[in-house]
Amino acid sequence: MFRLQKTVRPIWAARRIHNSAVEVLRSPTPEETVTASFGEFVSKVKSEHLSSVVLHRSKRMVLDSIGVGLIGSTTEVFEMVLKHCKHMYGHDNICSVYGKRGIRLSPTLAAFVNGVATHSMDFDDTWHPATHPSGAVLPAVLALSDMMPASRKPSGLDFLLAFNVGIEIQGRLMRFSNEAHNIPKRFHPPTVVGPMGSAAACARLLSLDSSQCSHALAIAASLAGAPMANAATQSKPLHIGNASRLGLEAALLASRGLEASPLVLDAVAGVAGFSAFYEDYMPQPLHSPHDGHAFLLEEQDMGFKRFPAHLGMHWVADAAASVHKLLVGVGPGKVSPDQVQDILLRVPLSKYINRPFPESEHEARHSFQFNACTALLDGEVTVQSFTPGAISRPELRALLSRVRLEHPHDNPANFNVMYGEVQVTLVGGDILKGRCDTFYGHWRNPLSNESLRKKFRNNAEVVLPSAKVERLIEAVDELDRLDDCQHLLSQLQ
Repeated sequence: MFRLQKTVRPIWAARRIHNSAVEVLRSPTPEETVTASFGEFVSKVKSEHLSSVVLHRSKRMVLDSIGVGLIGSTTEVFEMVLKHCKHMYGHDNICSVYGKRGIRLSPTLAAFVNGVATHSMDFDDTWHPATHPSGAVLPAVLALSDMMPASRKPSGLDFLLAFNVGIEIQGRLMRFSNEAHNIPKRFHPPTVVGPMGSAAACARLLSLDSSQCSHALAIAASLAGAPMANAATQSKPLHIGNASRLGLEAALLASRGLEASPLVLDAVAGVAGFSAFYEDYMPQPLHSPHDGHAFLLEEQDMGFKRFPAHLGMHWVADAAASVHKLLVGVGPGKVSPDQVQDILLRVPLSKYINRPFPESEHEARHSFQFNACTALLDGEVTVQSFTPGAISRPELRALLSRVRLEHPHDNPANFNVMYGEVQVTLVGGDILKGRCDTFYGHWRNPLSNESLRKKFRNNAEVVLPSAKVERLIEAVDELDRLDDCQHLLSQLQ
């Protein structure tokens, strides 16, 4: 009898939880749910809700994202993925691929490969809470625009509206969790919020109704999530590619009538929705765009990288570059390992970017030690710093062998408050220090338009002729005034 009771009680308990969850799912009050509020926002927001600040900042994001995608189309991982898509799926002669004249793919595959290109060098923008927002959204919006017939191409303003909706949804979801504010440990954020942003952007561009927009988000949630273990590998760029592709697929499925949970963004006891990704998830309804909604991009600018590596590397690189200047002066010159006895880095505790001796370009892009020593040796970190020859330099390896890490309590793993400090002890006993609290390119210290365009030209001209690069700059600058976005689409190959 005792054993029977032990067996029955968990069954009845499970039934009660199941019945409770089913009851909630059967009788939601749509107008009161978080999920419905997000769907309503995506469906009802208009271009007039975009301020001049949001338009300016988002056009900078579009330009930077296209540039890093173009140079990313020269990487080994991009070529592998493109070959896979061409051989496995064929092509539908519809959508452009960054920098590849004469190659076209289906919309979802174009979103995928262009997303991979965008993140293949870890050169794309970063926001706070930590994610790479543009790479998950822009390739999908470009592919969907390419997919539309010539007579129905979206205007440049509608294009920017869809893009900004995708950015906004990502930012709002991440602000529902304190965990999301820190450098991640479990899920790579673009795989969590990226598909949601892509789905929202595409749903807006497709003019789906509020219910369909909610379903698009719920479908995307079922396609979200990838582990941090694949950081610093060739698979990490797939995260952005999949976010862009799967969000587009979610919106297209919703447009065909596919339905999903009406409570996926709500906190429902016993049934994990989006809360599966963040243990402290506390959602709030999204206000109607007609109620004075302010886009997050209005409040906080975007972080743009000056060199292709994990964002955290920019603090230690700038700190080490300042020590380099002390050693060699302001003129050209290099530091000799024979001068250096010890290198101490004071950085946040984050396991996946603590890589003492990186062996590949992807590991080097995620190594405090590598980026600090490169900047100490050369005075800067550049695209060329991650070539095999640069990574294997004996003088760099000698410096890496002298690096120690400390993780001060006042230096949390949070891109909004962290700092990087480099202390170099010379053979003669002298100690030189450099510290960076906010690097140039951070959202608190954004790149100037001149610096951003210089980065874009350097990236895009690796793939495109200079004349086309200048036309791309012009197309993005005038995007909110273009009757349709075909002029932009035609410049990408």
